[in-house]
Amino acid sequence: MGGGFSVKIALISPKGPLYRHRGGIFRRSLRYAPLTLTTLASLVPDELDADLQLIDEGIEEVDPQLQVDLVGITVITGTAPRAYELSAAFRSRGITVVLGGPHVTLVPDDAQPHADAIVVGYAEDSWPALLKDYARGSLQRRYVQAPDLSLAGRPFPRRDLLPKRRFLTNNVFEATRACIHNCEFCVVPAAWGRKPYQKPVEDVVADIRQHGARKLIFVDLNLIADRSYAERLFEAMIPLKVQWYGLSTVLLADDLPLLKLAARSGCRGLLLGFESIRSDNLRGSSKSFNKPSKFKEVVSLLHAHGIAVYGCFVFGMDHDTPDVFLETARFAVDARIDLPRFAVVTPFPGTALYQRLEREGRILTRNWELYDGQHVVFQPAGMTIDQLQRGTEEAWRHVYSLPSIARRLQTTPASPWVALASNLGYRHYAHNLHRFYNCDWIIGRAGTAMKSGVAAMEAR
Repeated sequence: MGGGFSVKIALISPKGPLYRHRGGIFRRSLRYAPLTLTTLASLVPDELDADLQLIDEGIEEVDPQLQVDLVGITVITGTAPRAYELSAAFRSRGITVVLGGPHVTLVPDDAQPHADAIVVGYAEDSWPALLKDYARGSLQRRYVQAPDLSLAGRPFPRRDLLPKRRFLTNNVFEATRACIHNCEFCVVPAAWGRKPYQKPVEDVVADIRQHGARKLIFVDLNLIADRSYAERLFEAMIPLKVQWYGLSTVLLADDLPLLKLAARSGCRGLLLGFESIRSDNLRGSSKSFNKPSKFKEVVSLLHAHGIAVYGCFVFGMDHDTPDVFLETARFAVDARIDLPRFAVVTPFPGTALYQRLEREGRILTRNWELYDGQHVVFQPAGMTIDQLQRGTEEAWRHVYSLPSIARRLQTTPASPWVALASNLGYRHYAHNLHRFYNCDWIIGRAGTAMKSGVAAMEAR
C-alpha cells in the first residue's frame, strides 16, 4: 500500500424495528449511543488517512447522495432488509459496500450477494485487514474472524464521532463478549460460540477514566459469566465511584459475595432474562438454571442491595398456552419488577431454535424485517398466531397500567422520579404497540397458508 492513500468511509447502523414509522415509538433522546460504530471507527488504520462519518439511522436519515468511497453497515436480523436496500443504492453508484454484524455472522450466505465484501465474526482484526486490502485494490469477498482473537490493547471507541446531544448517553462500555450458556433461542452461541472474550480489566478502567463517565452502561451479554473476571472488574471499579447498569443472569443472586461486590462497585440496575414463569419452557430452552419459584426472591435480593431490575420475558415457547400472558404480567407486578419487558420468542436464523422449528415446518416467513421480537414469525405450539400477538400486547398493557406501575414501584431502589419517568415511557410504548407491531402481514394471507405455513414462506 503506497503512502498518501486517503478514503472517505461512512459507517451506518440501519433503521431498527422501532424506527420504521415516523422516527419510532420512543423519542430519540431515549436511545443510547451504539458502541459498534465507534469501535469500528477506532480500528481504521492511521495510514489510510480516512475521512470518517458515522450514521445511526435511529436519529438521522442516510443521505441517498452520500459522497463516500466505502460504506460499512452493521446488520442485525431485523435491519437486514434495510441494510440490503441501502447497499444496493450505494453499489449502483459505484460505492464499495461492506456488511458485518450478528446477522451476517449467523447467515453469511444470505448477506454475501448484497455486498462487495462481508465480515463474519468479530471485526477487530478482519476490519483493518479489509481496509488495507481495499487500499491495495485487492479486496476479498469474505473476511472471517481468526480463532485467536484477543481484545487486549485495543484503541478506545471513537465516541466523539457521534453527536452526544442526540442520545440519552454515550457512556456505553464493554468488558466482555459471548456467554458460557447455550440457550436455544440465543444468537450468541450460534454466531460466536461459548468461548468468553475479555478485555483486560485495566483497559476497561482506563476507558472509563479517559471518557470521564460517572454513570455508564455495560452492554456485555453476561457480565458475570466468569466469576473471577467479574470480581476483579468490580473491585477495580470501586475507586471510580461510578454508577453503572448492565446485563446478568439470575445466578448472581446465588452468589451473595459477588452481588455485594457488584453493589459496592456502583451497580444500580441489571437486565435479567427471566424468560418464562414455566419451568418446562426453561428446560426445553436449555436455561434450566432459571427457577421461577425463586424469581421473586431474586428481585427482592437485588432491591435490598440497591439494584433495580429490568426483567425480560418471552412468549410463544412450546409450553405456553393462552393463559400465560396475564399470569406472567401479574407475576411481574407481584414481584415488583421495576421495568418488565415482554417479547415474542424469535427464531433468529442460525440459532438452534430456528433449526428445530424449520425441521418441524413451523417457520412462517423469512422476511427478516419481522424478526424483531414483537412479530410472530412461526407457528406456536399451544395457541394461534393471533393469540400470541394479542396476548403479548395484553401483558404489556397490564404491567404498565397506572395501578400496576404504582404497585411495582413501591419497593424500587431507583430514584422515584427516574423510575416513574421510565415507566411512563414504557406505558406509552405499551399502549402503542398495535400501531407498530401486528400480524396483519399473515392474517391477510390465504387460510391454507395459515394452517400449513408453506404459502406464507417468503421467497429468498
